[in-house]
Parts: sequence; structure tokens; C-alpha cells
Amino acid sequence: MTDSIFIGGADTDGTGTPNVAQELLLKIANRHGIVAGATGTGKTVTLQILAQGFSDAGVPVFCADVKGDLSGICVPGSKDHKLHDKLVSRAEKIGLENYEYKSSPTVFWDLFGENGHPVRTTISEMGPLLLSRLMGLTEAQEGVLTIAFEYADDNNLLLLDLKDLRKLLVHMSDKEIRAELSQEYGNIASSSLGAVQRNLLVLEREGADFFFGEPALELSDMMRTTTDGLGIVNVLDATRLINSPKLYSTFLLWLLSELFEQLPEVGDPDKPKLVFFFDEAHLLFNDAPDALLQKIEQVVRLIRSKGVGVFFVTQNPRDLPESVLAQLGNRIQHALRAYTPSERKGVRAAADSFRTNESFDTEEVITQLGVGEALVSTLDAKGAPSVVQWTVVRPPASRLGPATETERRQVQAASPVAGKYDTSIDRESAYEVLEAKEAKAAKQAEELAKKEAKAKAELEKKKKRSTRTRRSSRRMSSLEKAGNQAARTASREIVRYILRGIFGNLKR
Repeated sequence: MTDSIFIGGADTDGTGTPNVAQELLLKIANRHGIVAGATGTGKTVTLQILAQGFSDAGVPVFCADVKGDLSGICVPGSKDHKLHDKLVSRAEKIGLENYEYKSSPTVFWDLFGENGHPVRTTISEMGPLLLSRLMGLTEAQEGVLTIAFEYADDNNLLLLDLKDLRKLLVHMSDKEIRAELSQEYGNIASSSLGAVQRNLLVLEREGADFFFGEPALELSDMMRTTTDGLGIVNVLDATRLINSPKLYSTFLLWLLSELFEQLPEVGDPDKPKLVFFFDEAHLLFNDAPDALLQKIEQVVRLIRSKGVGVFFVTQNPRDLPESVLAQLGNRIQHALRAYTPSERKGVRAAADSFRTNESFDTEEVITQLGVGEALVSTLDAKGAPSVVQWTVVRPPASRLGPATETERRQVQAASPVAGKYDTSIDRESAYEVLEAKEAKAAKQAEELAKKEAKAKAELEKKKKRSTRTRRSSRRMSSLEKAGNQAARTASREIVRYILRGIFGNLKR
């Protein structure tokens, strides 16, 4: 095993022939780096070369394949390739001895499970900060989401997938429950809660439901080496994922955060424990709130001590914040275009980031670099940046171009994690718990309603019986009253008859 990765050859004497090897020392590879350049200048090939170099040194690699070209790393190059002669000629030009074609051990991953093993995490592991970034929430809406997570933790409600979170938000929207939560955790505006629910629906329609669930990814499965000591190259198929930029960037940031949280402190090892390539890195910082930028800067700055190297791949160094750029010691700059004042400003900024080489004008050379050429500056053994060199990048040993579907399937079948993540698991979590509680409450309400209905029916019967009794009582009184009236009338007639007799009226 070597202690460095050969990047290419530099011409230091102006003869036009590279005479100095440009290498990346493994023991300072955890000081991070950047690969920049305009479209079509060779960034992907450089990424492929670095990934294969780390693999050969026994370092596991994670990289995102945005265009599909990087998948060729699992297949050795071929003499039948149309660029074979050019690749061999370049190897000879830079003094690359024993140039031969070979592949790297590869594992394919895919958030959607189409072109690789599914990659999943749980809602709880993602956390409210990254989830808010993913949904584009405002500060007030993020506060509501944070309350939801706190409420779930306090009540032992597992948030594993999107339906768990959706059910929890519906549960919180109940007027009485929301009032109770507002008293305990802070105000929960119904408008903010509704906005979170709507954004969650949008997130689900973008395919995020594939990402959240179980079995969740175990980081150890991305930090494997083969029995002969080669590092596994983990290739994330991002050809579909890149169409959802926030999901793409949030997933990679989550992965970095998990590495930072789970890995132990190792200081500066002889070689990294893992090297992480972040392609299309500008997507990570687009519209990122201050809290998220601080988290990114913290992770990039401190993950070095965990033995993880991070390489950002982007078009222009200006795509990255200054606070992050300051952490990147190893720099490979491919050609940049300078057609507009803004582009010329970017070229100037890129040139100023290098340690000056007195033999050429760095700013001018950046616009003149050919495909496969780059300005390279790496850290030396003491951690100081080397003088920038105009470098011809070495040719790749693996295929220059994508792997075929058949080749991918063969790699997939031989994967060390084959079958582990392919079938999703849906165990009891917040959705099932809340559904059971609602069902129980509905059953109790139904039983109570039946009891109330029965009691009401019995009360109605009693009322009817009482009414009939009162009516019957009223009819008997009328008869008696009529009888009494008749008796009184007869009595008066008798009395009148007797009185007439007494007073002699009967003779008349």
C-alpha cells in the first residue's frame, strides 16, 4: 500500500513535458479538498481517479453519481475503448509506469431503490432542523415542527416514516390538544401547523417517502473494505435524485452529520477512515438559513478529527461560503470560462486561493487549461499548501463512461449488503399508536353514545307512562265532576219542589 495518491504530472521547467509527480498525501486527505471547473473540463474523471486511488489505498469512499458516468468505476477500462490510445499516450507523457486497466469494488445505492440498494433513515434521525430545510419552512413553522418532535419524544411516539409525522400533525391539529400543547411547549398557530402539513405533502410527492423508513442505513455498511484490503467505493445513483435538489443536498448533509455524530475521535490517522465526495456542492448552500450554514461549517471543520475527508465538487469555488472554503486544503482547479464580468471575478477569486507560482500567471492559466488539465495544490507533510502547479491529470484505470445495466446487476448481486435493505419494514410507531388511541376513543365514544341513547329511551318510556297516567287521572275527574253536577241539579229540583209544597205553591 502506498502513502499517497498519484494525481498527475506537472511541468515545472517549461519544457512542455511533465517532470514532477503531483500527489495527494493520505495522512492529510482528511483536511478536505475541492475539485472545481466548468462543465466538460474533466471534474468527473478527476473524481473517479481520486475515488479509485483511495480505494486502492484501502480507504472506503462515498460519492454521488449525478450524470451516471461514475458507475464505470466498477468495470475495468478496455483496449477497445475509442480513447484507449489517448489514455495510454497520456500515461506515458506523465511518466505513469505500469498503467493498466482495473476496476474498484463497488456498491451501488439509490434513495428510490431503482439502481442500487435503498437508502433509508427515520424521521427522528433526520431531526427537525434538516427536515425544515428539506421542506423549506419558515422560522415559525420550524418551531411548530420542533414542538412536534418534542411531543413525540415525551410520549414515546416513534417517528419513523412520513405517515408517522403526518399522523402526529393531524393529532396536534385537534383544537383541545393544540391548546394543551401551546400551554406546555409554546404557542402553536393553526396557520403554521397547516403550512407544515402542506409542505409535508409536497415533500411526499417528490418521492421523499422512499427515503424515510426502515431498515435504516447503518454507516458501517459504507465503511467496508474487501478481504484483500481494498476500500469499497459506494456510488449513490443520483440521476433521478438530482431533480429534487433539496432532497439531494439534505440527504448528503444528513449523511455527513451522522458520520460526525457516530464516529469516534481519531485525530489525524495515517489515512482517512472514509472519504466523502459531494458533487454539485452548490446545492447544499443555495437558500440555506444561517442556522444550517453554521451546522455545515461545524461539521466540515470538526469531522476531520473523526478521520473523514470531504471533497466538494462544483463549478466555481465561489459556490461555497468563505467559511467552508477556508477548511479545504487540497485544491484541484479545472478550466473556468470568463466571458462576463461576473465570471472574470470568479476566475480572479479562484486564482487568489492558490499559493503563487512565479513561472506563470495563475489567473490567465485557469482560462487556458485543456480538458484533463488542472491547477493543483495539495498540502505537504507539514500541512502547508504547496505551490500551485499546472498539471496533466492521470488517465483512469476503470472505464471512462457508465456501466451497462447488466454490469450493474452483476455488481448488485455480489454486493456484501445484498438483501439487507431491499425490503422495507413497517413496525409499530406513532401512526399505529395514534390510530389505536383514536380507535379506542371512538369505541368508548360509541359505547357512551349507546348508553346515553338507552338511558334516553328509558326516560322517554317513563315520560310516556307518566303522561298516560296524568291523562287518565284527568278523565276520571271530569266524570266525577259531571256526576256531581247532575246530583247537585237533582238536589236543587227536589229542594225547590219541597219548598213550593211548604209555601203552598203546589196548589197553583
